[in-house]
Amino acid sequence: MSSETPEPALAELVAERVLAVTGVHDLHPGVMGEIGTYLPGRRVPGVRLDQDGCEVHVVLDWAAPVDTTTDRVRAAARALVTGPVDVVVEDVAGPAEA
Repeated sequence: MSSETPEPALAELVAERVLAVTGVHDLHPGVMGEIGTYLPGRRVPGVRLDQDGCEVHVVLDWAAPVDTTTDRVRAAARALVTGPVDVVVEDVAGPAEA
């Protein structure tokens, strides 16, 4: 059994960049957990990549401006992927969660 950590996959890099955007509380896997990218031995919830582009599902902080935050999420993902980047706001974290 190897103790090497696998190189981050593109979906993991997108997730990392998106989570670093001010106003993003978390990634969201979808209502039934259907949004994600499967990798060997792991899964990246909230990020779906395909040959046509990228889909990112997020939970925003309570006070985050939706338009500005989704524009920043799109820009963060677009720096890594080609094609369109669709951003879906699945939920907003309540003020006690922020």
